[in-house]
Amino acid sequence: MKGLIRLQFSMMMFLEFFIWGMWYVTMGTYLSTILKATGLQIGAAYGMMAIATIISPLLIGIVADKFISPKKMFILLHLFGSGVLLIISKVTDSSIFNWVLLLYALLYAPTLALSSSLTFAQLDGNEELFPGLRVFGTLGWIIAGISIDQFFGNQISLSSTFAVAGIASIVLAVWTIFLPEVRQEIVENKTSTLSLYNSGAFSLFKNRSFSVFFIASALIAIPLSFYYSLTNQFLNEIGVVDAASKMTGGQFSEAFFILAIPFFLKKWGIKWMIVAGMIAWIIRFAFFYFGDASTNSWMLIVSILLHGLCYDFFFVAGQMYTDSMAKPENRNAAQAMITMSTYGVGMWIGSILSGLVANQNTINTTEHLWNRIWIVPAMITIVVLFLFITFFKADKKTKPKEIDI
Repeated sequence: MKGLIRLQFSMMMFLEFFIWGMWYVTMGTYLSTILKATGLQIGAAYGMMAIATIISPLLIGIVADKFISPKKMFILLHLFGSGVLLIISKVTDSSIFNWVLLLYALLYAPTLALSSSLTFAQLDGNEELFPGLRVFGTLGWIIAGISIDQFFGNQISLSSTFAVAGIASIVLAVWTIFLPEVRQEIVENKTSTLSLYNSGAFSLFKNRSFSVFFIASALIAIPLSFYYSLTNQFLNEIGVVDAASKMTGGQFSEAFFILAIPFFLKKWGIKWMIVAGMIAWIIRFAFFYFGDASTNSWMLIVSILLHGLCYDFFFVAGQMYTDSMAKPENRNAAQAMITMSTYGVGMWIGSILSGLVANQNTINTTEHLWNRIWIVPAMITIVVLFLFITFFKADKKTKPKEIDI
């Protein structure tokens, strides 16, 4: 890949995740403190992205049907999305907020797959180059988190994060215009998750261990949703300074553990890597339970830094396991199936459940019984861990080079 093209796609990844990180992390804090939303409304808000993830394969299917080129679709989705983000920044009614957010999520969710697919099409079979480009997405999320504390530290101005994301979406759309064109059929093979329903991916369920892994993936996405939707609100409420900036430590950790995956895969194998990821989730919520903003503040920092281990050793390792189990002709469909299970169904259930739990443990809009809240995702993880260890058996060794991040 030439240097100029590498720069173009690195910046595309940077902006793609900068946009998401700019509004997603602090949305719960904004809804609770400014719009006075209930825990149920906040949970429902975070569920919008999950719903969009379930529906988005149908939108991506439009690309597969050749009504519009993938590049043009990516541009249009971000242009329309920028307008919706600017509208969201002006919404003051929490009941209306979620519906406008759903509209935006339906526009944004397909761009996640399209950004990867457009990049893969340029790699021309050199998939091992992808992590070096994808890491700029993690950097974009980090810069978004730091920017929030530096420029939008006042909670009242958090609505401006949506406006900034909207402007960044316009910049990304314009930037994409200058990206090189790719052959249509190459991108179709990478993005057409609509083919899932006609593929042989469902034959993977004949393998008991894969079925166990599939169920565990959906269930472990529930604690992930608790973390995404409640952590920033939790840290701000207990008095942690620059909470959004501190949460970017999780993205630094994520980048580190991605690089460490090949080593641990050889040393432990896929099963025990996934087990280690789930144990990290339990430790994280235990530290949230005992941590505070003073004496035990180190527990909160460690719990954030565990994000790389929690996420990479389950979700990225899970992608590798799925890739190793699928046949070449249904590999993309199998990955789409896992994505819909985790970021779709699992995250949607987690968003609703986290809202219910937070609502039941609310003292007022700025005070919650957080210890009781964090027990729930911890217990869910313990149950999933027990089931996984008992019933899962790795059938193959996954090659370290087969990393699809």
